[in-house]
Amino acid sequence: MNLQRYLVAFNLSYCDLDVQAPVQTDFFVVSMEKQPLPADDDRTEATEVDGLTGESSPQETSEPDARAGWNSKIEYFLAQVGFSVGLGNVWRFPYLCHQNGGGAFLLLYILLMLIVGIPLFFLELAAGQAIRQGSIGVWKYISPRLSGIGYSSCVVCFFVALYYNVILAWSLFYLGNSFQHPLPWEKCPEQGNVTVKECIKSSPTSYFWYRKALDITDSIDETGSFNTYIVCCLLAAWTIVCLGMFKGIKTSVKVMYFSSIFPYVVLFCFLIRGLLLDGAFEGIGFMFYPKLEIWADVQVWRQAATQVFFALGLGFGSIIAYSSYNPRNNNCHRDAFTVSFINFLTSVLATLVVFAVLGFRAKNKVMECVASNLNDLSKHFHDGLVPNNVMPPFNYSDPKSVALKDYSNWFEQYASMVPGNLTDCDLEKEMQKGVEGTGLAFIAFTEAMTLLPGSPFWSALFFLMLLNLGLSTMFGTMEGILAPLSERFKCLARNKTKLTIASCIIGFLLGLLFTQRCGNYFMMMFDDYSATLPLIIVVVFETFSVSWLYGADRFLNDIEGMLGWRPSVVYKYLWKYICLFAMLGLLGATTIRMFLSRPTYMSWNQEKASEEHLEYPDWALAVLALLIIFATLPVPVGFIHAFLQKRNTESRDAENGHYRMVNTEETAMTDLSALEHRNGDAAPVS
Repeated sequence: MNLQRYLVAFNLSYCDLDVQAPVQTDFFVVSMEKQPLPADDDRTEATEVDGLTGESSPQETSEPDARAGWNSKIEYFLAQVGFSVGLGNVWRFPYLCHQNGGGAFLLLYILLMLIVGIPLFFLELAAGQAIRQGSIGVWKYISPRLSGIGYSSCVVCFFVALYYNVILAWSLFYLGNSFQHPLPWEKCPEQGNVTVKECIKSSPTSYFWYRKALDITDSIDETGSFNTYIVCCLLAAWTIVCLGMFKGIKTSVKVMYFSSIFPYVVLFCFLIRGLLLDGAFEGIGFMFYPKLEIWADVQVWRQAATQVFFALGLGFGSIIAYSSYNPRNNNCHRDAFTVSFINFLTSVLATLVVFAVLGFRAKNKVMECVASNLNDLSKHFHDGLVPNNVMPPFNYSDPKSVALKDYSNWFEQYASMVPGNLTDCDLEKEMQKGVEGTGLAFIAFTEAMTLLPGSPFWSALFFLMLLNLGLSTMFGTMEGILAPLSERFKCLARNKTKLTIASCIIGFLLGLLFTQRCGNYFMMMFDDYSATLPLIIVVVFETFSVSWLYGADRFLNDIEGMLGWRPSVVYKYLWKYICLFAMLGLLGATTIRMFLSRPTYMSWNQEKASEEHLEYPDWALAVLALLIIFATLPVPVGFIHAFLQKRNTESRDAENGHYRMVNTEETAMTDLSALEHRNGDAAPVS
């Protein structure tokens, strides 16, 4: 270690040693704007110079002794794919694809994934792998002024974990009810030999979801009591997550061998079965039919960008946490493309399955409509109300033998001559009644499965798949909370098991909010607003800090040092301009949309037995605003704290007449865990 580094390490000056200072005056600065990250040959230093304050302080670390790592590349892929492939691939992407131009939306999604999604995914992978820290450590190490980015990621992860595990509780509830024949949502129940009116007005699946599973109130203003069954399922869901995360990635990855692979087995089973159903190819045809005019709609671009953003899990910190367990020479560039395209292909596979099954469901509904109309037509003919020349040429006395195309052709020519209210029974209109989210999984898809032979088997398989999809994502989300906190605070690192248990207990207790009768409305509020805006802000700051504050060229140099080859210069311009401006545009579009129209939620009206949109009351808007503020607050707080700390240090140094020595040479991004381990300050593995 040279003399200058020695002096910095022990906060001394040349006067203290009574030696003459060397001529190189570039090492003398009162403070410095940006602390370069230490190079590999600096790992033996015992102190760290604060990049904002210029203050030399002991290196604080909570990095475990011999940092944990993946046993194999397969484990890493299972974890990364398991986190990024979640419930949104099954019930959000198919809906967006169908509602926004089918094949045209797919092309738009691929374009945005290539120029925005993959570059940002690569950025997070490289940063985590280079510094080998969670989100808090990575962004604080790159720039102390932006240390709040990591804390914001943790807050958002916690919000998402709260409501995401409620979906797992619902899946457990439906899974438990799948082991009976007939399925409880197959027919309307009776009370005193009288069929329940709410079920007759809606459907058996809608009634079971809203009345049996949720026992929902008419609005968010009506709280209601706790749903005992869902409370028990929520406790079971958090218990499963806690057991899976008990020893960190060592235990969670064992679960992922099943939870990450099993959904693909189920999806292929459903695809094979679905393609054999009547109406499957019609459903898939409607999905992929391109409508290129939608490219002119700004809202479609916003929805596609948002889906890319959330599908890859950007901003959560989980990508950084998982990649931090990789060796430094791991090819994270290839990983970015591989995981992204696996995610996309999974979305397409899920979309094929969904629309094959929903096409079958729509065909059944349309044929029921045809049968009803032909029965009415037959009655009118026997009553002498319809002339002979108007009657269809096909065998209308046997509706099951009638082809839908033949009925449609007859309806276009003669429907106006028939009394009553005959409908056209249009398959396309039935398919356009798209549903998303919980409505797709717990209403539309469950209804379709009741029409399949052996419906309990398919139902159990489907909800077991949802459970495993959710579990893999929950493990990644919890890792995005636990890894950064345990690495930032020594006491938490020494008690990581206790931290995991405590986090799950707190998550369960706060999650009870969603088990009330009005809990679904709060779940929608969290899903729509607690993560979207804060995560976009987080990713904007991430992109800015790497591409502008740290420097895109410098970051590419660090990646070259890790991989042994330099990624294309295209990434420099993508990070500095395309990705940054795309995220700023998405932030602006999302913010403007929130202010232009008052936020609404989908409620269930028990008397009408139908869904309706209601505006959030004022108190709910206040809660909504607090969620967004609380999630984004760490970013400005971290900046202000660093700024004040810098001013205080400068004032103190000016009063004492001290000058501080800092090496301003740019050095490469370093494996921080190795530096901390060599300093001997590491906390033991819990």
